[in-house]
Amino acid sequence: MSDCSFLQWPFFDDAHRELADRADQWAAANLANVDHADLDATCKRLVAALGEAGWLELTAVDPTDENSRIDVRSLCILRETLARHDGLADFAFAMQGLGTGAISLFGTAAQKSEWLNKTRTGKALSAFALSEPASGSDVANIAMTATRDGDDYVLDGEKTWISNGGIADVYTVFARTGEAPGAKGLSVFIVPADTPGLEIAERLEVVAPHPLARLAFKGCRVPASAMIGKPGEGFRIAMSVLDVFRSTVAAAALGFARRALDESIDRVTERELFGAPMSELQMVQGHIADMALDVDASALLVYRAAWLKDHGAARVSREAAMAKLYATDHAQDVIDKAVQLHGGDGVRKGHIIESLYREIRALRIYEGASDVQKVVIARQTLINSKGR
Repeated sequence: MSDCSFLQWPFFDDAHRELADRADQWAAANLANVDHADLDATCKRLVAALGEAGWLELTAVDPTDENSRIDVRSLCILRETLARHDGLADFAFAMQGLGTGAISLFGTAAQKSEWLNKTRTGKALSAFALSEPASGSDVANIAMTATRDGDDYVLDGEKTWISNGGIADVYTVFARTGEAPGAKGLSVFIVPADTPGLEIAERLEVVAPHPLARLAFKGCRVPASAMIGKPGEGFRIAMSVLDVFRSTVAAAALGFARRALDESIDRVTERELFGAPMSELQMVQGHIADMALDVDASALLVYRAAWLKDHGAARVSREAAMAKLYATDHAQDVIDKAVQLHGGDGVRKGHIIESLYREIRALRIYEGASDVQKVVIARQTLINSKGR
């Protein structure tokens, strides 16, 4: 088990510490040899297993309890733990939360009852359909339309880079309803996967094995009751969902970095070079020191953002962006050092370090690329300075 001394920080209570211990024990027993060959089948099995174990209950509010809320620190602990053991398991867990985030935060009682009971038990897979071919991080530039037609809306357009695309049972889809230009003219809809007019246009392969797809909506008709929130609230809903889940992306990066550090410590203490353990070389010690520093600094930023959200902060855009930017960029640095310390093994296909090297890169892009996080941080910092 990795160093867990961070759990004694004041960000956590006893329930979080107990959760971290149970999660690590479960992951060690169930994720040692996850087969990544058949991505679709494996993701479905992982979601079912996570649901059976009760972990997916953390990804969404309890539809039977109007006071239920998402505990972001718990989400971060689970993502960090799962990522440390297996990247695909982290992906499967995370998408259940992101895909239903809009329903959890803004859905009606009927919408929550219909879908969250299924996703929280692993009986349905969910997906978050926001990105488009010409608008990834620029959410306000969404081109896909949703046109009112009587008691229905008709969706036309494309979404791309959609995680769980092709295997999800339900998609939360953002489209332009036209109440106003730009960000104020977007709305969000619940679209079951079997809705006529929704097609899987293309399955996408990337360096880290995740199920992704480009979706085509051609005259896709959904009832007006499928809208989450009110017309024109789509941008606000999207930002609120990302406010919660962006910190968890940073937590996953932290999990990858911890695993790379753990593997590197084992490597340098067990392997000899020039007649002594590698760990006695000052250059190696320098790498280990840098890696440990990046891990702890990332953890501080991740759990600060999560703690603030859990303690009632309306928005944590700046803190979540800082956590995601720092944790993902520096996890890349940690893993790169791990590759160097492992030598040839670090780039050998099938080795854990090689896997981590491929896994980490995408985290610096999705849910807002690193450059976009800098824009968010700068804008929020400038806004805050005006209130001094």
